[in-house]
Amino acid sequence: MTGLITDDGVVTRWPAKAADRLVVLDFLVAKFETGRDYSEREVNDVLKRYHSFGDWALLRRELLESGRFSRNPVTAIYRRADAR
Repeated sequence: MTGLITDDGVVTRWPAKAADRLVVLDFLVAKFETGRDYSEREVNDVLKRYHSFGDWALLRRELLESGRFSRNPVTAIYRRADAR
């Protein structure tokens, strides 16, 4: 996992190992407030701040698929899941 997250708190790449991906997802989900609604743009803006490889859509999808985020299909509102 060396070099995955910089000292400044920026994810440098999407890791190949599943265990490292979970570390990245836990790091990223901590940047969002529990109980707050986010638009897709707001989620993207936060993710853009904390990674440097330019694929915030991948990160957003992974947060959803891992259960760390939920998305209302009608309103397109995202919400951080309860703390793990």
